[in-house]
Amino acid sequence: MRKKVTVVGAGFVGSTAALKLAEKDIADIVLVDIQDGQAEGKALDLIEAAPLGRYDSSITGVTNDYSMAEGSDIVIITAGRPRKPGMTREDLLSVNMSIMSSVVREVAAAAPDSILIIVTNPLDVMCHLAFDISGFPKERVIGMAGVLDSTRFAVFIAMELDVSVENVHTIVMGGHGDTMVPLPRYTTVAGIPLTDFLPPERIKALVERTRNAGTEIVELLKTGSAYYASAYAIAEMTEVILRDKNKILPCTVYMEGEYGINNLFMGVPVKLGVKGVKEIIGLKLNDEEMKSLKVSADAVKRVVDNMENMLKANKR
Repeated sequence: MRKKVTVVGAGFVGSTAALKLAEKDIADIVLVDIQDGQAEGKALDLIEAAPLGRYDSSITGVTNDYSMAEGSDIVIITAGRPRKPGMTREDLLSVNMSIMSSVVREVAAAAPDSILIIVTNPLDVMCHLAFDISGFPKERVIGMAGVLDSTRFAVFIAMELDVSVENVHTIVMGGHGDTMVPLPRYTTVAGIPLTDFLPPERIKALVERTRNAGTEIVELLKTGSAYYASAYAIAEMTEVILRDKNKILPCTVYMEGEYGINNLFMGVPVKLGVKGVKEIIGLKLNDEEMKSLKVSADAVKRVVDNMENMLKANKR
């Protein structure tokens, strides 16, 4: 039986992710969107590209019909409002909180055995909301951010050193925002430590650019946010899970004491497989790295607390 993936949100991120998944030809795909005809039109366009793209995946688009998600192995949630210039990811909290709540209730009812991949911003906080509403075990609620942030860090390093991006391996931990924690000490270029190539001031500059990479694109686009790299990150995670590859990727997952962090979704390296998160990988961080991770955790916790206060206020 073929695997099945549902993508909620047929905008730039969702539809591009559907294309990359179709090209991998590893699952049938359902696109769901709130806008009438959006998902249906994107699905038809993707189907018509199949002979040239050389894929046989079934691709179906529907408007607000979550029954089509039944039997999904993975549900990818990209639905939500994107950033505009001058906005932080946290500025999206109120509007995307409402969207995420509605979507997850529908998904949990239609596909109770699925794995959720959360993409909507503010990502770490949306993972909390999805976890609470779905009632799914922590292994089956995963945020996309770490793969994307690590990819961006790798690209900036490759550009700096004029080497192939395939030579660069990086890890970025923490929240998906300007307190994220790129780890130069765990970054290699063709197996050689990054610190052998660059002085501390250049590494620091690349770390800062990585933290602001999403904002850099938002400021350039002016009417939306990044979607190509996000789509590739989604497709990578989805393939690793469906193929049960046991690949270690940095993802946003629920922490219960790891790295001294409790009851919080944070980006850390994890082993992914067919059931979702198989293992959280414990790195030996030095004092400075642990301090940065704690700052990032505190920043995420503040937004989570803000969300919980808003939810309580809405119930009054």
